[in-house]
Amino acid sequence: MLLIEGLHKHYVTPQGPLQILQGIDLTLASGASLALMGESGSGKSTLLHLVAGLDRFDSGTLQVAGLALEGLAEHQLADWRRREVGLIFQQFHLVGSLTVADNLAFQARLAQRYDQVWQDQLIERLGLADLLGRYPEQLSGGQQQRVALGRALAGKPRLLLADEPTGNLDESTSANVLQLLLELQRDSASTLLMVTHSPLVASQLQRTVVLRAGRVHPAATP
Repeated sequence: MLLIEGLHKHYVTPQGPLQILQGIDLTLASGASLALMGESGSGKSTLLHLVAGLDRFDSGTLQVAGLALEGLAEHQLADWRRREVGLIFQQFHLVGSLTVADNLAFQARLAQRYDQVWQDQLIERLGLADLLGRYPEQLSGGQQQRVALGRALAGKPRLLLADEPTGNLDESTSANVLQLLLELQRDSASTLLMVTHSPLVASQLQRTVVLRAGRVHPAATP
């Protein structure tokens, strides 16, 4: 599903070029789950944004399901992202003017993949049936993140990208949200790449790698 070879990325700063990624090599099989760890500033979110086509890399190869992202124009990337990628962020990013029901359906309708049966399953399994008429500001953090999970999964994306999805939640809520995410990811046959700082969260995924000095390294064995 994901093939990355020799990926480089830098940013321009007043002090000169800042090298973030210095030759990333990474593969991820279809339907698998991978935790990406590393110190703050190591480039984890940068790599996730590159995989999502939200930013451009300097050199290297990045393919998702055989599609080379470097060859796509911005409008092509946007269309591909709508159809094939589910994004989950630490800050939820729900649409404040939409109800829970409309937030859940938003991504799937954009991708023209709205499926009422799957939508109903998500609502039931995420425990959102009694919240469908509410707005994001009327929800707790855990409830908002469950809506964000449902929105990302509603279109059954081939690739699911999560950036610290439980980082703003307390320990109990975090565990529940993570369990739901992994169950739904398996049932929808999506491939999951998750950025996390938590070894406990990472241990729930199939593989873990560490981003250090601009390169990917295997996680240390406990």
